[in-house]
Amino acid sequence: MKFLIDLLYLLAIAAISPKIIYRMIRHKRYRGGWSERLGRVSRKHPDKKCIWIHAVSVGEVNATRTLADRLGGESSDCEIVISATTDTGLARAKSLYGDKLSVFYFPFDLSGVVSRALERIRPNVIVLMELEVWPNLTAIAGKQGIAVVVANGRLSDKSFPRYKLIRSVIRPMFSRLSLVLAQTSEYAERFRYLGCPAEKVIVTNSLKYDTARITDKIDGADEMAARLNIGADRLLVAGGTGPGEEKIVLEVLKELKKYRQFGDLRAAIVPRKPERFDEVAGLIAQAGFEFVRYSEIKNTDVTAEGRKPIILGDTMGDLPKFYSLADVVFVGRSLTPMGGSDMMEPAAMSKCTIFGPHTFNFKQTVDALLAGGGAIEVQDEKGLLDTVRKCLTDRSYSDTVARNGQEVIRRNQGATARTAEAIRKLLEHRGN
Repeated sequence: MKFLIDLLYLLAIAAISPKIIYRMIRHKRYRGGWSERLGRVSRKHPDKKCIWIHAVSVGEVNATRTLADRLGGESSDCEIVISATTDTGLARAKSLYGDKLSVFYFPFDLSGVVSRALERIRPNVIVLMELEVWPNLTAIAGKQGIAVVVANGRLSDKSFPRYKLIRSVIRPMFSRLSLVLAQTSEYAERFRYLGCPAEKVIVTNSLKYDTARITDKIDGADEMAARLNIGADRLLVAGGTGPGEEKIVLEVLKELKKYRQFGDLRAAIVPRKPERFDEVAGLIAQAGFEFVRYSEIKNTDVTAEGRKPIILGDTMGDLPKFYSLADVVFVGRSLTPMGGSDMMEPAAMSKCTIFGPHTFNFKQTVDALLAGGGAIEVQDEKGLLDTVRKCLTDRSYSDTVARNGQEVIRRNQGATARTAEAIRKLLEHRGN
């Protein structure tokens, strides 16, 4: 079977290679880490037990923070290693863990590559964040007695129908999982339907609640405000935006700027993907707005000239600072059908949080926030305009939404402790 899987992978790689080459040239992606992707990875303390945690991209990497801290640490007899799939995910992991942990690109799921990686890492437990289940990895790990766990597990409304279509093919892969720690009972049932043994599926809630910082102050936010001359200006932050949404935000700002009461309003637009920074800069210019690129002043002694109405957040890792300074937050990739961006972060900071209807990647969080009156869902550009206007003019209303959102996040915390306990029990049954 593994030879057939390898053949299918190779055919798929051949099919998408032109796209990969284009992105390497045009967006400078996929240029590094090929040795690691081919299984040449290493760890710092081979004498210790090992938990390998894998997260695809930035959101999943962020969700590892509290779990890695609880499972590892300097005094622990267990080493934690972290892998990521995307360039941005790896960069985020390195910024979080620095030299404390081994961080590397996730190896390709080719049988020879997986075998090489497992021989070098020798993990006792592999933790896959959310839904990174791969056939060769689960099969080879199972033969070697390595436990494979899905943590923070979810099967979204978008992905689940696709898995259902190939249920008979993927059932053996899901049946090999040692444990599934699902975010919700609905996701748990979906994992069982796809072949996970019922007794090995546990509901723990989402780890992201624990990683969301319940605070009204982020380190570095004051310096950012000073550099951007924000002062007493009101700030609308559009965070994690996707294609089509920046134009909507610009139209909303253009409409609001017609009224004197919004003369002090500025907007920070922070695209989700760095390869879109230049594109979004062009869109802002086309809309006729003056703007400042934060990248041009971030690491200098320069302060932005004047109070330009638009700030382009074209740096990585600074979105929390922008959220910290916001009066109102729009969470992107939600007015277009892209699944949404993380709305826990601004809600945890007690910010009035708005998002669109396309949030299938965050269904549980959206349901909790809306049920608790801790966020506002809008359907289109007009809805966003009307809601932003109301939030800026009715401070009592926006403050209530903000307080409710923070309380929802606080109530749902605790998944880290439950997840870590379940993983430790598995680790106890695995030798060095």
